[in-house]
Amino acid sequence: MTDNPFLIFVVEDNDWYKRLIVHCFESNPDFKVESFETGEALLQQIGRNPDVVSLDYRLPDMLGDVLLDKIKKHNAEIEVLIVSEQEDVETAVDLLRKGAFDYIVKEKDIRNKLLNSVKHIIDNRGLRKEIQTLRKEVRNKYNFSQIIGDSPEIKKVFDMITKSLDTNINVSITGETGTGKEVTAKTIHYNSKFHKGPFVPVNMAAIPAELMESELFGHEKGAFTGAITRRIGKFEQANGGTLFLDEIGEMDVNVQAKLLRVLQEKEVVRVGGEKAIAIDCRIITATNVNLLDEVNEKRFREDLYYRIKGIPIHLPPLRERRTDILLLSQYFIKKFCQDNGMPIKTISEEAREKLMSYTWHGNIRELKSTIELAIVMSADSELSASDIMVDFREASPDLLGQDITLREYNRRIVDIYMNKYNNDTKVVAQKLDIGQTTVYRLLKEANSEE
Repeated sequence: MTDNPFLIFVVEDNDWYKRLIVHCFESNPDFKVESFETGEALLQQIGRNPDVVSLDYRLPDMLGDVLLDKIKKHNAEIEVLIVSEQEDVETAVDLLRKGAFDYIVKEKDIRNKLLNSVKHIIDNRGLRKEIQTLRKEVRNKYNFSQIIGDSPEIKKVFDMITKSLDTNINVSITGETGTGKEVTAKTIHYNSKFHKGPFVPVNMAAIPAELMESELFGHEKGAFTGAITRRIGKFEQANGGTLFLDEIGEMDVNVQAKLLRVLQEKEVVRVGGEKAIAIDCRIITATNVNLLDEVNEKRFREDLYYRIKGIPIHLPPLRERRTDILLLSQYFIKKFCQDNGMPIKTISEEAREKLMSYTWHGNIRELKSTIELAIVMSADSELSASDIMVDFREASPDLLGQDITLREYNRRIVDIYMNKYNNDTKVVAQKLDIGQTTVYRLLKEANSEE
């Protein structure tokens, strides 16, 4: 602090108290202290933006509440300590409500109270800076660079995310397990106008049906057996930010009706409570099931479906964006090696082919874990095909166990190889030792009537 001294202005018309307060603060060598006898004299120097103003409530030219208002209008970050001869609770509460940091009565222990208040101001300021730093780091972490790929499919996702950033419209994210639904939700939150508020994730599949209402909306003490204290629900926690409801299709039907009301009225009532609490948060939902099918089966309310749909973002499975597999692999290699202080490894041609030919049922999550295991198991600077531990038996159907025609066998074999070799008909023809025109013919037959 010595390079940038903590500047304190003392405003006090009583000479004895002025010297006492100034001496109190000057006992700390990190504090630079200046004094004034009138409010007007202070205002002439307020442009220097002191860290703290110690302010006598009754000055010759104006009252403390008027001066407090002028200080806060100039710079709300300046903390003000009101010093008064009278212990007036009503006045103190009013001043604190208007933005004063503390109300201190001129008593024998005034020195300790002043120093303790300034200590709390410094601690709070450090905490605010830490929170701001963490928020900045999180925003940097969840920028668009966290969604890796340049395939046409993922570019559509980028476009939809961009469209969601400037408004408070709800967002619904769909995609198979492991496609990155929560990362996408966080990317939207930390790049939107809600980024200063909290991001509150809730996994609906992990909450028992009987606890879901309490978890979302909160409950009052004594609302039910075991409710020994008041509980703040997820909606209140997310106020001013984003509430991410993952696996929304798992929500109990009875709770769906209450959720619909909350979204319509923008207020919640805690279980066992009567007071309606206003909420203002963005809703992002995610699911790996087809909610329209759930609506048709009467397992999900149609009115709720259209309420939460908002901007729909579909995350394609990895098998539908194969050109991104190597980009993702290289990203995971770099991150894992850097996090563990290891030299960054490369990928052999054989390993690349193996990565590209696998189906990746677990999508990005499976690819990440496979790459990390490969790095740990590899003894060389280059990942070999043997380091990529995947089971192709899971990816290929058991053709010999099915009663189908030879013509259908041929079609399915070609389809498997096209999937394995990234739809490269030339490579498929070489691997099957047939002509490229034969590959085209079999593909054409597969898309036509028998």
